[in-house]
Amino acid sequence: MCARVRYAAGARLSVADVSDAGGRTATAAFGARLPALTPGARAELDEWSALLRRLGVSPRRAADLALTAERCGTSLPDELLASGAVDENTLYRQIAMKLGLAFRPQLASRELRIDAGDALELLKSNRSRLLQVIGAGGFVTYVTAPRPGDCPRMRRLIQDAPALAERICIVPPSVVRRALIEIAAPRLAAATRDGLFAAQPRFSARLVVNGWQGTLFGGLVVGLATAFALAPVRALLALHFCATFFFFCCVWIRLAAAFGKVARPRVSAVGLDPATLPVYSILVALRDETDVLPDLLSALGRISWPRARLEVKFVCEDDDRRTIEALRAHGLRPWAEIIEVPRGMPGTKPNALTYALPLTRGEFIAVYDAEDRPHPLQLYEAWSRFQAEDEDLACLQAPLEIDNGAAGILPRMFAFEYAALFHRFLPYLARKGLFLPLGGTSNHFRRSALEEVGAWDPYNVTEDADLGVRLARHGYRTGVIFSPTGEEAPEQPIVWLKQRTRWLKGWAQTWLVHMRDPAELASDIGLRSFAAVQILLAGLLVSSLLHPMLLVTGIFLAARAIATGGLTPMQLFFFAMDAFNLVLGYGAFLLLGWRASRRSSRRGFWKVVLFTPLYWIMMSAAAWRALFQLFTRPHHWEKTPHARRRLRGGEARAGRATVRGTPGRRR
Repeated sequence: MCARVRYAAGARLSVADVSDAGGRTATAAFGARLPALTPGARAELDEWSALLRRLGVSPRRAADLALTAERCGTSLPDELLASGAVDENTLYRQIAMKLGLAFRPQLASRELRIDAGDALELLKSNRSRLLQVIGAGGFVTYVTAPRPGDCPRMRRLIQDAPALAERICIVPPSVVRRALIEIAAPRLAAATRDGLFAAQPRFSARLVVNGWQGTLFGGLVVGLATAFALAPVRALLALHFCATFFFFCCVWIRLAAAFGKVARPRVSAVGLDPATLPVYSILVALRDETDVLPDLLSALGRISWPRARLEVKFVCEDDDRRTIEALRAHGLRPWAEIIEVPRGMPGTKPNALTYALPLTRGEFIAVYDAEDRPHPLQLYEAWSRFQAEDEDLACLQAPLEIDNGAAGILPRMFAFEYAALFHRFLPYLARKGLFLPLGGTSNHFRRSALEEVGAWDPYNVTEDADLGVRLARHGYRTGVIFSPTGEEAPEQPIVWLKQRTRWLKGWAQTWLVHMRDPAELASDIGLRSFAAVQILLAGLLVSSLLHPMLLVTGIFLAARAIATGGLTPMQLFFFAMDAFNLVLGYGAFLLLGWRASRRSSRRGFWKVVLFTPLYWIMMSAAAWRALFQLFTRPHHWEKTPHARRRLRGGEARAGRATVRGTPGRRR
C-alpha cells in the first residue's frame, strides 16, 4: 500500500457527466458526493463503479482507492485487492461479470495445454494470456486471469469475436499460477540444481576441491605429520609463524575498521513519488518455522512499501507440511505467496532461493530470514541508494542487530560481534571498495545483476559470502545501508556451535571455489580485494584453527616459568610470540566491538573482556568441526532453530492488520 500522501486542498471535481458500465453516472451509482478527484482518479472510478457498487465499497473508500491507484501507477482493483478489503475469488468473479464471461474458481494443471518451458516463460513474464484447456471429447476452451488493466482489451476481443465469449472462463491469478508452477516444477528444479554448475562450473561448490588443491592439501597433511615426527620444534615454530601472519592480518584490518569513518545518512520516505517505485520482491526461506510465523508476519506487515508493488514469497520445501499449513492457516494477503520447493535437491537455503527467483517479478529482491524484523523504511533506503548509484551497484547489505543480548553471556558476545561486523567492519570495506562478505539476510539485490552472476549456489552453505565474491568478479559493487534488521542470537551453546560450524565451512567452500585459479581471481577483483578474500575467508578460518595451539602453548610456558623459575631462549621466544598474537588478537576484537557498540550496550563491558578467550575457544571448536564436515558432509545444512519472541501489543496488531488475510485498516 502507498505511504500516506497529502493532497492540496481545492475545489471538488464534478463527476456527474461520467457514466458507469450500467449507464449511470458515478455520482448516481454511489449516491453520495465524492472527495476531490483528479481527472485520472475520476476516470478510474468511473471504469469500476459498477463493480465497486456490487462489492458494497463505500463512496469515500472507493475515491481513496482511485486516488491511491493514480498515485501508485496501479489500478483501482489492484489497490482494492492489496488492501485486503476483498478476496481474490470475489474480485475476479466480479471482473468476469463485468466482462460477461463465465467464472471458474479451480483449475487443474493437467487440463492446461502448455509445456514446462512455456509455462516457466509465462511465469517469468508475468503476462496474462489465453490458455487452452482440453475438455471432454477434445473440446477446446480457454482460461485467463486478466490484470485489471487488460479488461478493455478483453472487452474489444469479445466484441470482435462474440462466439469466443462462450469458450472463455475467468480464473483467479493465483489459481493459474499454481497450475503453471506445477507444470514448470521439473524444469525449474533441474535449472536450480544444475544451472550454475552447467553454465559456470568454476563458480560451483558442488565439487569441494579441484585436482591441484587436493594434491596440495594432501601434501601439506603428510608434510606436517612428517615434520612433527622428525623435527617437532621446528614444525611448531613454523605453525607459530603461520598463525602470527594470519593473526597480524586480521588485527590490522580490524584496527583499520575500528578507526575508519562511517557516515550514516538519515532515511525518509517523504517526497517519494509512489508511481515511480518498482515492484519489490521479498524472499523468505523457511524450514520448520511454525513457532516464529506470527512474529515474522508482524514484522513483514510493518514494512512500508506500496502493497500493489510488493510481493512476499515464503519459500518452503514441499515436505515441510507443518510450516506450509501454518502459513495457510494465517490466510495470507494476495501479495504474499507460498512457494513449495521439491525435495530431492540440495536441502539448503540457497537452493530454495534460486528455485523461487524465477517466480518473482520484482526489479529488486530482498532476502530475509524467519526471525528477522526489518526496519519499516529499509526498502525505501535500499531503493534510494540504488537510484542514486550507477548500475554497477548490485547489492546492499542492511545491518543486523541482536535484540536478546541481555539474555545471557553468549547472546551478548554475539551482539558484540554483530555490532563490530555490521556497524564498523562492513561499512569500512564498502567505503574502501573492497570485497564485502554479505550477511545471510537483509540483502537487497538488483535483479538484473543477480541473474547475470547465476543467483545463489545451491551447494554452498554460506551463499552470502560466495555471492559477494562472485558479484565482485563480474565487476559489480556491494554497499551497505543503515536501516537495521533485528534478530535474536542463539542462547544455547550447541545451537551456536552448529550455526558457526556452517558459517566456517561455507567460508572454506567459498575460498576453495574462488581459489581454483588464484591468478584469475586477482585479475577479476584486483589485488586489494584479493588480499581481503585471503584475510576474511582463509585468514579467519586458519586463525580459528590455530588459536588453541597459541593458547595452550602460552599457558604451558607460563606455568613452566613459574614452576622452574625461567625459560630457555627458544621457550621465551615461543612465549613472546604467543602473548603478542593473543593480546593483539583479543585487543583488536574488543576495540572494534567497543567502537561499534552504542553507549547503552557498553555497560558490563568487563564481562565481554573476560569471556573473550572462551568465546574464541568456541570458535576454534566450530572451525575444527567445520574442517571435518568439509570432507565428510560438505553440503549438509545445519539449520538454526528459532523460538518465538514476545511482541508488544502494537507490533502484534500491526502484523494482524497488514499481513493476514483478514481485512484491516490500510496503512
